[in-house]
Formats: sequence, C-alpha cells, structure tokens
Amino acid sequence: MLYFTLASKAYARNLQYRGAHMVHNLASAMFGFMYACIWIGLGRDHPLGEYGTQGMVGYIAFTQAALWITSFISNGLGIPQAVRTGQISLDLMRPVHLFSHMAARECGQIAYQLLYKSIPIYLLYFFVFSLQTPQHGITYLHTAAGLAGAAYLSICLNYLIGVSALWTTESSWLYWGNHALINLLAGFFIPLEWLPGPLESLAWMSPYPYLLYVPTTVYLGYGNAFWLWGTLFWCALLTVLCLLATKVVRRKVEVQGG
Repeated sequence: MLYFTLASKAYARNLQYRGAHMVHNLASAMFGFMYACIWIGLGRDHPLGEYGTQGMVGYIAFTQAALWITSFISNGLGIPQAVRTGQISLDLMRPVHLFSHMAARECGQIAYQLLYKSIPIYLLYFFVFSLQTPQHGITYLHTAAGLAGAAYLSICLNYLIGVSALWTTESSWLYWGNHALINLLAGFFIPLEWLPGPLESLAWMSPYPYLLYVPTTVYLGYGNAFWLWGTLFWCALLTVLCLLATKVVRRKVEVQGG
C-alpha cells in the first residue's frame, strides 16, 4: 500500500503539468519524424536488410516512443538532489528501503509518461506513417513484458548513478554517459546487427540492448521472445547490485555543501 501511494503521488504530481508536457511530445515527435525521414531517404537506394523502409520507419517510431519509459526518467532517481539538500539523511532514516522507496516513486513517473507521452507519440506515428501492428496477441504480451523489464532496468541503472553522488559531485556525467550508451548500444537509431561485430558483441554483454532493441524487435516481429530471459537476468543482477549499493550507502552519508 505504501509503494502504491508513492507511485500514485508521483503520477498525480505530473498531472499538474500536462499542458507543458505536450510541448515535449511535439519536440520528441519532430525528432522521430526527422529520423524516419533519414531512413526513408536511405531506403530509396538501399534495401535496408530484412526491415525494409517501412520496417525501419516502424522501428524508429517504436524506439522514439519507448524512450520516455526506458531512458527519459529522473536523473539518478532524484538522489543527487537529495544529497545536495541533505534530504538523503532523512530518506535513509525512513522505515522503508531506500531502493524500493525510490523505485516505487519513479514507477509513478513512468506510468504517467507511458500514458501521456509514449502512447500519444506512437499513435501519431501510427496514423502518419500507416504503421503495421502485430498479428498475434501473444506478441503484445511479450512486448509489454519487455517494456516493463526495460523500465525496471532503467530504474536500477539510474539508482546506481544516483547513489554515486555520495562519492562525487559530478554524478550528472554518469547520467549523460548512460544516455550516450543508450544511443549507441541499445539500438536506438540503428539495429544492433548493423553495428560493427566487436561493438555488437560488446552491446550484448551489457543490459543496454534490453532497454530498446529487444522490446522493439519483439514488437515488430524481427526479434525472439527468448531474449526476454536476458531481460530477467539483468533485472535480477542489477537488483542485487542496487541492494548492495544501498548497504554501502547506509555506512556513508554525505551532504554536499552543508
């Protein structure tokens, strides 16, 4: 009940800014249009592999919409700001685990962004580009599982970035570094199989393909639902790392500037 309350409060807080967030949607949609137009232009002279031009447009549309629940979440789950203000000391005193507390709050944020950003953006692309939808109901279930796992992976990654603020005042560099790796290794703009061999291998040794590439290709019918086991593996591993990091954090509480 506590975690549901934390999530619902975060969701309700975002509802107050629906109008302002529509500007974000328009900007995000415009970037997606530009990326799609690039692939449409390339598709005139190149076959674009098994995807084809329409497949790549669908790929870009899905990844652009999914960014709002797998990438564009709170910087460090708000922990760096809590460290600067001293709120982190109170958060650690609460009778609830810091990781589950921050994760539940971020789940409300992600739920809002799914309903008011990801879905509207994808629906816009769906009608503008006449996108195809999966023919089998099980594909929607696999996609939903992939996106849920991707959102949780993003929460874990940002939590680890957030707790690093107790050791450095430059944790924002880790946040933007994470964004750069998502653009490179998660298959945001280019499918992973089109990357150079060593870079593709490096990507699959990290959790990044499970943020965008796996749910996108599963939805479009180019991927394998078996990859979701990789999502589960990384969710379990990062959860353990987050719990261990929290254990260390409880022994090192540092307030910046105070």
